[in-house]
Amino acid sequence: MEQKQSGCTGGAEAVLNLQPNSSISIAYHPHFGPHDDLILLEIDDKLLPDVLHQRVTLRGQPNEDAVLCTQSKTYSIKFVGNSNSVFLIPPVDQSALHEHPQYSDEKDDDQRVVASVIKVAPGNMELVEVAPRLDKLKLLLLENPFTSEEVSEKEELEGMEEQKTNLFKWNDLIDRVQASDDELRSGLRALSAVEIDGYWRIVDEKYMGTILNMLLHNSVLNDWSLDALGEDEVVGVLESDGFPRTLGLHCLQVYGSKVDEGVGSCVWKLDERRLCIHFAREILKDGKRKMESFMEEWIQKIPDGMQASFDMLEGEVLTEKFGVETWVRAFSVSSLPSNPAARFSMLFQERPKWEWKDLQPYIRDLTVPGLSSEGLLLKYTRKTQPNSDAEPVFSAR
Repeated sequence: MEQKQSGCTGGAEAVLNLQPNSSISIAYHPHFGPHDDLILLEIDDKLLPDVLHQRVTLRGQPNEDAVLCTQSKTYSIKFVGNSNSVFLIPPVDQSALHEHPQYSDEKDDDQRVVASVIKVAPGNMELVEVAPRLDKLKLLLLENPFTSEEVSEKEELEGMEEQKTNLFKWNDLIDRVQASDDELRSGLRALSAVEIDGYWRIVDEKYMGTILNMLLHNSVLNDWSLDALGEDEVVGVLESDGFPRTLGLHCLQVYGSKVDEGVGSCVWKLDERRLCIHFAREILKDGKRKMESFMEEWIQKIPDGMQASFDMLEGEVLTEKFGVETWVRAFSVSSLPSNPAARFSMLFQERPKWEWKDLQPYIRDLTVPGLSSEGLLLKYTRKTQPNSDAEPVFSAR
């Protein structure tokens, strides 16, 4: 038997305070209607603090499906219809309270309060964690890479203002790129982007090579150890050679890592693998080379004290056999899209069949929340293996 609710204030509070086996009457609110500006959002408990403290943002351009971003993650937003009726009841100060006529003769403390329904929700929005959509970041920054001309030529103010239309500050990027702040910063690091005069830029590859070559030249002249480069001294000498201080420091960040952060100057060590990859790219930028010719030139270009190993070039080059000759050509994972479907499509355009040892370097950086590497292979590839001892071969599904 349902008990009659006594002393309720009505509205949403009355429903929230409803005791077990109790009931409350509902009625149409005077402003009942579709109210398209009111949408239910279902969220996980771990996201609730971020939502309540307004630490989430909606990101996307008018022609894109919006995503919801926290500080560190990105979520797609999907509408899910309800099979049952879901009533939205506003708080008491917004709700119209109605007294049932049949209870008008009862005592005041037994007055029946009616909560007013302002909308029947047809469904709710659900959040699904997704990978950040960072391919657009690369496209935006490559519109106007930073070149040596910007340093050597003093442009007219009007020219600078006109050029800045294709440059992007941090707020411009978070407005255009569907990624959380942490994911966006990670994407900028992956692209070796640098903030110059408040704008995020990718430095032209040729110009970066010029700065690196000058750093290596100065290391020989000044007898610097590539394992212990003093930041102030290195950047100061590069600055005297005509390179902006920001780019001198950026060169250390791209090709090296800090080994000591003292009270004074930081000490950097150039990374062997990064330098070897840089010089391999430089050799192969004009096209494929015979393996013997490539290795000979590559070893000559590597700074003294560093050891080049072909294994360093996983995910950077592909090899092909033509008769008895082996050829090597550039094919960098950094040039591929981060979207899994687009990535596999490009890989199978490059080669219809891949052995695992060749494929793995080109997909290990793919991250899809809720989907493992094995799941990606099942979704996008077909695996064939003539026998248990043979290497598996992957082709397009």
